[in-house]
Amino acid sequence: MKNKTDRVLFTKEMKKDYTILFPNMLPMHFKIMTEVFRQYGYRCELLENDGHDVIECGLKYTHNDTCYPALLVIGQFISALQSGKYDLNKTAVIMTQTGGGCRASNYIALIRKALKKAGMPQVPVISLNVAGLEKNPGFKLSLGFGKRILYAVYYGDLLMNLVQQCRPYEVEKGATQALADKWVKVLTEQMKDRKQVNYKRVQENYAQILHDFDTKIPRDGKRRVRVGIVGEIFVKFSPLANNNLEDFLVSEGAEPVMAGLLDFLMYSVNTAVVDHRLYNMKKTRAKIMKFAYDFLHKKQLDFIRLYREHSSFIPPNDFEKTRAAIQGYISEGVQMGEGWLLTAEMLELIESGAANVVCTQPFGCLPNHIVGKGMMKFIREQHPGVNLVAIDYDSSASRINQENRLKLMLANANRVLQEQENAEKETVQV
Repeated sequence: MKNKTDRVLFTKEMKKDYTILFPNMLPMHFKIMTEVFRQYGYRCELLENDGHDVIECGLKYTHNDTCYPALLVIGQFISALQSGKYDLNKTAVIMTQTGGGCRASNYIALIRKALKKAGMPQVPVISLNVAGLEKNPGFKLSLGFGKRILYAVYYGDLLMNLVQQCRPYEVEKGATQALADKWVKVLTEQMKDRKQVNYKRVQENYAQILHDFDTKIPRDGKRRVRVGIVGEIFVKFSPLANNNLEDFLVSEGAEPVMAGLLDFLMYSVNTAVVDHRLYNMKKTRAKIMKFAYDFLHKKQLDFIRLYREHSSFIPPNDFEKTRAAIQGYISEGVQMGEGWLLTAEMLELIESGAANVVCTQPFGCLPNHIVGKGMMKFIREQHPGVNLVAIDYDSSASRINQENRLKLMLANANRVLQEQENAEKETVQV
């Protein structure tokens, strides 16, 4: 079915027997999230195809100047659709759409154009958004549906954070990921029973997960360089986009540190509140978003409390402190790309002891070059000794060059850590 703009709609009839393909940005988050979709009657599958074939497929069906994350998503979709695994007349794809001032808001149109070029114009493209940008008769995002997606975000953020804090120190290699995978299965099974999907159960699971990671994974206790990761959301989170950056850092003896998806959601919701405050725009929308922000912030404070009550792990940062960190650096009115949040995350990492920060960004993403690389000189002036490096990711970028720059950063960081440990030993001896 097509509408007046020649867009293939996802209809109510399609919901019954169409398979919806999800791109893979955050594996643990999205595995839990896809089960939520299944409980609301959608047949869906999380794509796991990766490697150079995906990049080549993206380059074939999009312009080589296209935003790198868009190229990867398109490449992953079309590569999967061309595999012969799916009935093209009973398959749809889904993509988030924020509506912000970024090329990411054009992903939906780019995907449709690429599908048409690849000879698959019949495949519907579903926009997952809360801004009313596009609607499909067969896809409805209700309040209960959205709340369960949020639960998947909460769980995914927790597991990602604990894996990052445990894996570099684990005595038994692979134990951390095995425990995380076990909990993904448990949580996915719980999502099948709506009676078990409520906030009280989320808190109980949070406490149990924290306890399990704290008691069931022996850690060596050695001090390691903590390396913060910030950047454009897809490149920051997706192993496909950042060449398995977390794995590389762990293999080099470092601990990756990264804010979760909840922070980005809170940033996105807060933009409407800021727009009203600065420009007197859309008062009613600002009130709704302020309510949503307060709701999300309250939940974040609950999780921070649970960390402190049930584990020895470092909890996520309070987003209000993240907002406050940018004072004197950048305005909340800077909202293109990841906007002020990217700068704020660098500052938060530095203040929390992760003075080594990698800024991951698509080569052609001008907004994030400004709020990332463009802010580094000023941040270094205010925080002498910090170790900041900007790494560009693109289809033509050399992985060897990227890893060599990371190794140089880690060499400097390890030297500083060794000097600190030697100074501490001398102080104890005196």
